[in-house]
Amino acid sequence: MNTDTVSAAVTAPHPVWLSLTWTVPFTMLWTLLIYALPVLPESGFPALGVRLMAYGLIALGLWLGLENTELTPRQRRATWLVVMIAFTLWAAVAWTAAINGAFRTGAFPLPLLPAAMLLPVIVGGPLLLWSKRVGQLLDAMPPTWLIALQLYRIFGSQWLAYWLQGALPGLWALPAGTGDVLTGLFAVPAAIALATGTIEGRKGAILWNIFGLADFAVAIALGMIMSPGPFQLIVPDGPSMAVDTFPNVLTPAFVVPSSILLHALSLRQLLRRNRATAV
Repeated sequence: MNTDTVSAAVTAPHPVWLSLTWTVPFTMLWTLLIYALPVLPESGFPALGVRLMAYGLIALGLWLGLENTELTPRQRRATWLVVMIAFTLWAAVAWTAAINGAFRTGAFPLPLLPAAMLLPVIVGGPLLLWSKRVGQLLDAMPPTWLIALQLYRIFGSQWLAYWLQGALPGLWALPAGTGDVLTGLFAVPAAIALATGTIEGRKGAILWNIFGLADFAVAIALGMIMSPGPFQLIVPDGPSMAVDTFPNVLTPAFVVPSSILLHALSLRQLLRRNRATAV
């Protein structure tokens, strides 16, 4: 299997909106399933399945992208190992901390959840955005991959299901869940539009990334000012925020920062392609 094979599978010449004919019903079914069987997401198995799937796709995409670079085989292996070992350790630490309740409110004098969300972005962002080798990889990798990968954001519909159950306040769950679902639903159409090579397709992909980042900005800000702790400014009527326990806490502790980094990489890749086209 090579990059051309995977690229063809991701960017097949279907109408842009055709993907919604299966992603929308699947998202609705998943939301209803969580609503009817709340024990399902609480078990942690869906979160584990989605994370393993995304992990495998990232590992495969990284390797196939490196094969298209001008790096030597030794440099490719070294780059792949550095990225995947760091990513694996980060996932293992976040998962272990979540299971042990380290992100619970009051578990430590200083809340760890905001640090888990922001530190990976602060540390990893500059490394990924300024690295010359990462730039070579992005130039060799089809720009559709980083966009289509975030189809997993449709699983954010769980927040809407929790709101319907009365387990989460609507002030947070509605914008956070809706933004996640829309980002996930439009990931494949945005990738297909980008694959056409048109200016409109590139603009659509950039707007999709900006929307996905804005969704996180709103969700993080509302979550911090509504959750018990030193940053709380709003005490919601009805159910309180309950996303600091396993497995739900894995979303803000791991999924959110990793998705932000994917958005940043996608924007860097698109901007590099725009400059190359302009030249």
